[in-house]
Amino acid sequence: MGRTLGIITIGQAPRDDIAALFAQHAPAGTKVVLRGALDGLSDAEIDQAKPESGGDTLYTRLRGDRDVKISKKAVIARSPDAIARLRDDGCDAIVYACTGDFPPMAGDEGVLFPSRVLNGLATGLLPQGRLGLLIPLAEQAEKLAAKWARPGLEIVAEALAPSADAHGAAAAARRLAAKKPDLVAMDCMSYTPTTKEQVKPALVVPTLLAITATGRVLREMLE
Repeated sequence: MGRTLGIITIGQAPRDDIAALFAQHAPAGTKVVLRGALDGLSDAEIDQAKPESGGDTLYTRLRGDRDVKISKKAVIARSPDAIARLRDDGCDAIVYACTGDFPPMAGDEGVLFPSRVLNGLATGLLPQGRLGLLIPLAEQAEKLAAKWARPGLEIVAEALAPSADAHGAAAAARRLAAKKPDLVAMDCMSYTPTTKEQVKPALVVPTLLAITATGRVLREMLE
């Protein structure tokens, strides 16, 4: 009998790009159900949920490929309902498709958070050294450096908008490479395998892509 994978995006459904990438890593026959924390909100209501600070800022893409900065508090407040709806859908595994660091939320037992996947990989691969981050927004640098911080690890970061073209991606990679990281984590679920191919030539060190790393863990959970 086929399995069902549930995906929560911090934006809106549909996000066919995210659903398709996760489906590539799921066992054959897996049904994919995607719901958004901002589903049901109008553009005006979303525009009112502005971040209060850099620490409250999340990046996401809405229907129609509109990139927005959204309040993390607003997303957290609406996430338990999205989780509950996916459980009602009978999902065998649920992934919260954002690399942000989130507090415990109602009903999140067993939900896979990509930030924990990336952090675990980085800890295993780079016990100490210099970790490079590619992040969507420059104003997130301080918050995300604090998220990754641990003894023996130095954090360097460069902003790369997921909507950037190949030239912009390569330029961000060169700026990060100049800081000589030992390992790079692409800290946003909207970065794609294509983005990774665009940055790899300049980085020349192992580079972790959130969506594919998480997809491989999900396959282990669903098989």
